[in-house]
Amino acid sequence: MTVYSAQESRYNEMKYRRCGRSGIKLPEISLGLWHNFGGVDTYDNGESIILRAFDRGVTHFDLANNYGPPPGSAETTFGRVMERHLRPYRDEIIVSTKAGYGMWSGPYGDWGSRKYLVSSLDQSLKRMGLEYVDIFYHHRPDPETPLEETMGALDHIVRSGRALYAGISNYGAEDTKKAVRILRELGTPCLIHQARYSMLAREPEKGLLDVLGTEGVGGIWFSPLAQGLLTGRYLDGSVPEGSRASRGVFLKSDRLTPALIAKLNALNAVAAERGETLARLAIKWLLRDSRTASVLLGASSVAQLDENLLALDGPPLQAGELDRIEGILRMPE
Repeated sequence: MTVYSAQESRYNEMKYRRCGRSGIKLPEISLGLWHNFGGVDTYDNGESIILRAFDRGVTHFDLANNYGPPPGSAETTFGRVMERHLRPYRDEIIVSTKAGYGMWSGPYGDWGSRKYLVSSLDQSLKRMGLEYVDIFYHHRPDPETPLEETMGALDHIVRSGRALYAGISNYGAEDTKKAVRILRELGTPCLIHQARYSMLAREPEKGLLDVLGTEGVGGIWFSPLAQGLLTGRYLDGSVPEGSRASRGVFLKSDRLTPALIAKLNALNAVAAERGETLARLAIKWLLRDSRTASVLLGASSVAQLDENLLALDGPPLQAGELDRIEGILRMPE
């Protein structure tokens, strides 16, 4: 096995942002292992992406107990990379994982009970071969378990040393406000909130961003490219073979209406005038907001990772460009 040695220049180009009002800084682009790192995927490819990301200054790797497929296998892959190559760099790396979706059969393998969250994280730590994770999230609100129990479990997990920080994911604005208050009263502040946010999915603007800013919680956004719609693959209205729309799992082909295609092409024109791709423009647009701590991106190859990291180059979006983009985003789909 070739001995890995991280690039000495890895911190020269990456930009880092403070996460809310905490002491933690996150890379502006983090690597998510939702897809392409499971047991059905090629290990060597996943390893190459992870190591390349770290060489480029990506210090944050985001997982969940159910990432794969099969569930749990992304954590196993990451643990293997850690053991083979990244163990000497553990103190330079932020590892996050989550629990909240169905993971095992029976009444204790889903949602937000203290039993489920603690047991799930113990399983995650074993799969990754870690003594602790840096961030542990509750993955989604549980309508039946009292919020005090779920947040109490996160407080217990941090106090037990299993995680350094607590986070929540997919919570609405009001539930976020309540969760943050409970955690603060328990003495374990909420570090971060992870939500779906992109040019085509703007739900966090309906109160959540304001809550995060007021409470000093960092925002990290998943699906920033809207499941591939903002990559430029669908500009001509066709569905490329092998694309997510062709598989119809997370993105249905009937989403590609003529109105949406027109909107995507208008956004692409803005990107082209800047000498950028549509994907880079979409990432820059999320980074425009100071409440954004990091943008969470996946990658299917080293080349795709490098392409996405180019979004950090060049000037930020100017006021006139943002106004023009806002006008395009208000076009009906």
